[in-house]
This record gives sequence, structure tokens and C-alpha cells, in this order.
Amino acid sequence: MKRILVALSLLVCAYVNAPVFAADNSAEYRLGMGDSIRIVVFQNPDLTLETRISETGTITYPLIGSVQLGGQTVAAAEQHIARGLKEGDFVQQPQVNITVLQVRGNQVSVLGQVARPGRLPLETFTTRVSEVLAMAGGVTPTGGDTAILAGVRDGKPFRKEIDIAGLYLSEQSPEDLVVASGDTIYVHRAPVYYIYGEVQRPGSFRVERGLTVRQALAQGGGLTARGTENRLRLHRKGVEGKIEEISPTLDTPIVAEDVLYVRESLF
Repeated sequence: MKRILVALSLLVCAYVNAPVFAADNSAEYRLGMGDSIRIVVFQNPDLTLETRISETGTITYPLIGSVQLGGQTVAAAEQHIARGLKEGDFVQQPQVNITVLQVRGNQVSVLGQVARPGRLPLETFTTRVSEVLAMAGGVTPTGGDTAILAGVRDGKPFRKEIDIAGLYLSEQSPEDLVVASGDTIYVHRAPVYYIYGEVQRPGSFRVERGLTVRQALAQGGGLTARGTENRLRLHRKGVEGKIEEISPTLDTPIVAEDVLYVRESLF
């Protein structure tokens, strides 16, 4: 029994102390500034090194000096170091292995109405918008239906408005784009409308897709005993920014910032 407990303890320790990525799982990952890595050369323990990639994307490696690794895949970085050791006649047939211990360089910012806003590491070079939103804990109840992805593509500013629900309703949404290091995803607060007058629960409510006056009245808890559907008034901001008063029907769509007033019945 004691031997079993010791073995289990060793397994737990190994799991807790395991690196963030194994080399096999990070083949597509590109090393970034601030990443911590471990370099091992087969049968050359003196060349084992744990280091952090500098702000210029370089490390200082024994025998070969400064090495540029930032922006390279793990496989390319291994070949780069192996080539330096071989060309310097330090190791005849170097077999180099790099393990990413901690990701700091390749990150994306998630802001706005998400559960855990902040900077998140890109674990692979093919991480998509839906995965980043999931890592951020998802959209909060006050979040809107769209997210804005902003960054740089091919040296030019890039901005894309994305339908959040569409990312998950279909298996391969064309809007589920691959994010890049330095991108920002912003989820704005959901648009609201206002209802007051002779309703049970006056106040502000989220504008759901396809929302009509009839549904807005239901969200407001329905009419009071003195309220009437025949004398509704809708105040809406027009094209020029002026507030217009509309006499809506129950099927009139509600848009952001509408103010619906339910009047008292005359009888």
C-alpha cells in the first residue's frame, strides 16, 4: 500500500510540474518575446538551458552566443540551434529539443463584456475567435450579440465585426477567424430599450433579435389594470438625431434606445 501511495505521489508531482506545452503539441506555435523555454541537446547535458526569450526575440546560448528565436516555430528554432552547434564544430550531430515552459509572447487581448477580460496566451498558431472567447469565460449576460476583432494583417490595420451566436450554431462558421498575436477582441454591452408607464415592471431591457412591441410589453410584465395597448407611444431617435414620436403596432420592431410608453386607459 505504501509503495502505491508513493507511486501516486510521484505521478501527481510529475503532472503539476509538467511544462505548459510538450514539443509535439507546439509544432505550430511560434515563439514570442517573454516565452520561457527549455533547450536540451541529446548526450550533451552541459548544453541544457532554461531561459526566457528577450524583448528583441533573442536568447544567449552556450558556445554560439546570441540566437534569434522570436517568431520561429519550435521545430525551426531547434534546427537553428542545431545548425549553430554543427557549424561551430561544437557538436558533430546535434539533436536539439525545445520545450515551451511558459507562454508570454504570443497573446491576444479580450475586452468588454466577457467573464474574464485580459490578455490570454495563444497556445497554437491556429487558435480561433470562438476558442479565445471560451478561454475568457464566455460573454456575460450584459454582452451584445457581436464581437469586434481588430489587429494587423499583412502590415495593414484589420477590423471585423463577428456574430457571436453564429460562431457556435454552425460547425465551420466563416466568421470564426484565426486570431494572431497582438489582436484585440472586444464585446460591447448589449443594446437596451426602455419601457415605462402602465406596465408591471418599467425599466430598461436588452434588445433581443427580432424583438417586437408585443414582446417588449411581455418583458415589462404586461400591462397594469389601467394600461391599454391602444394608446402606445414609441420615442425613437431619427436619422438626424432628433427624437421622433411613433404610434406603434404590436408588431413594430424595437431597436436600441427606443423608449416605449404605455398610457392609461380612458375607460
